Amino acid sequence: ALFNLVEERKIYEEHGLEKYVEYQQNNENVILKPGPAFYFVKALEHVNARLLELYPDDEERFDIVLMTNNHAQVGVRLINSINHYGLTIERFCMTGGESPVGYLTAYLTNLYLSADSDKVQEAIEAGIASATMFTANKDVVYSDTQLRVAFDGDAVIFSDESEQIFKEQGLDRFFEHEQLNENKPLAQGPLKGFLEDLGKLQKKFYARNERLNCPIRTYLVTARSAASSGARVLKTLRSWGLEIDEALFLAGAPKGPILVKIRPHIFFDDQMYHIEGAQKLGTTAAHVPYGIAQKYSKSK
Repeated sequence: ALFNLVEERKIYEEHGLEKYVEYQQNNENVILKPGPAFYFVKALEHVNARLLELYPDDEERFDIVLMTNNHAQVGVRLINSINHYGLTIERFCMTGGESPVGYLTAYLTNLYLSADSDKVQEAIEAGIASATMFTANKDVVYSDTQLRVAFDGDAVIFSDESEQIFKEQGLDRFFEHEQLNENKPLAQGPLKGFLEDLGKLQKKFYARNERLNCPIRTYLVTARSAASSGARVLKTLRSWGLEIDEALFLAGAPKGPILVKIRPHIFFDDQMYHIEGAQKLGTTAAHVPYGIAQKYSKSK
């Protein structure tokens, strides 16, 4: 996720572990290219730098841990690449082929990103907010002064309760259900906690009169329509004490063109259809394998 190791992965799959480790050691001074989470991590570090300026004695910042099932012998190349790009990643967890999920729990992980969908599924099942990273198909210039995070709603920030009704009983029943339950908050989804974390850090900037210059901006990009099913979403966020900077209700229109305008460092969605649409137009997308949409995508 942090670096592009596609070629190295091929060596591992075709020639085995020993050749892979040998290749990595022989190329440890060759800098790895950025992976899909690279610019997201850069943006986290910019936020950390701003927080350090405002709160030099406060340690409430993003803590970035490199989790990898690589062997320790590959560590030098990773360290060289991290130093080359000026990243501040001090914590490494190199599991030598074992699953990192147990360590994620020990690290009290708020968000786990990987390009390996099996590991992500395992993390989600362990109750850890997690998503599979997909590289954008076009190069995009990202903001280097503001972290931009875009979330789908159902089965990402919220539970998949409403999506279940839509999938199983259709759109009309979904609208009816949402209007009847407008004042009943939705249950939380897997990434509610991460949105909460972003909100906590935003408030630290607001407290120093930096609202207009805040280096974090959050977006809700949902296929829901505002008039028919939007009120419940907004009232749920309010009941949680959460603000979202921009809410875009697309009423079923494609998300890709809107995301091109936002240019988020990362966009979270539970449906591969939306991930692929975003990816094609140049958005770094992250698939959250949670909820009823997974059952439908697997049965196709």
